[in-house]
Amino acid sequence: MNRFLSIGECMLELREERKGKFAQGFGGDSSNTAIYMARLGIESSYMTALGDDAWSDAMVAQWQNEGVDTSLVRRVPGRMPGLYFIQNQPDGERQFSYWRDRSPAREIFDHDDQRLAQSFLKYDWIYFTGVTLSLYSREGRNLLFDYLQRANDVGAWIVFDTNYRERGWPDRKEMDRAFRQAIEMADILFASYEDMVGAFGHAAETRFDMAKSVEKILKLPDASARLVWRNHDEVVAPLPVKKVVDTTAAGDSFAAAYLAARIKNKAPLLAAADGHLLANAVIQQPGAIIPRSKMPKSLLKTKK
Repeated sequence: MNRFLSIGECMLELREERKGKFAQGFGGDSSNTAIYMARLGIESSYMTALGDDAWSDAMVAQWQNEGVDTSLVRRVPGRMPGLYFIQNQPDGERQFSYWRDRSPAREIFDHDDQRLAQSFLKYDWIYFTGVTLSLYSREGRNLLFDYLQRANDVGAWIVFDTNYRERGWPDRKEMDRAFRQAIEMADILFASYEDMVGAFGHAAETRFDMAKSVEKILKLPDASARLVWRNHDEVVAPLPVKKVVDTTAAGDSFAAAYLAARIKNKAPLLAAADGHLLANAVIQQPGAIIPRSKMPKSLLKTKK
């Protein structure tokens, strides 16, 4: 079996389609990756916490409709998920504004829960991001790292995607400590040059090169991917894009396609090519989750 678990937060999304007009959806880096993994034929689960409101019901329904297991989605009475706005720039880049301080997803690791710890042991691949880490207190992050280490000790692959968002970290020293620990324990590391510079400044490339992960992928400013594994260090160029509409979930979809390919025993270079193929499709559509009809057919044909 190759069971995949993604950990993090999903929020209400309001995406500006034209000035003053917004479309409603749901989004979050870890949720996006879980959904794309399910679409690519992987047994995918999501761990988060939501409220008992209609928006939370709709989120759970969306995951279930996409084939994502929701048995680890905790529901908290009287609460609601966080909210964010996306405003797109003319070049397809986006600006985010968040309202998430009381999101129940922030409290998943507020206390030691041995049943939750045991649930980690059911999975072969466990994925989390820099945004995931920013949700929790220091004590919560320590519990997460403890549960991840237990899973790793019995054979799970730990996957960390940097996804650095400065506003999520009120304490830069704590961010540095958490990122270093996550990078140290990751079997597969997804990073971007932008994230690494934001997190580590002038030491960004050194920090990436020092990581002992089995496989490391660094997204470069020109959208190419530097791929490091065993004795290999190669750059995989991106595909040409007719028009960039929205870069939301570009990295999340790349990670999903890469991981799905590796789970299916494709070589790293072919996995990176799959990552570029899906990301290319995603950035040519608005929103984080593109219609199924816009998914690359060659990826959907691949069986588990």
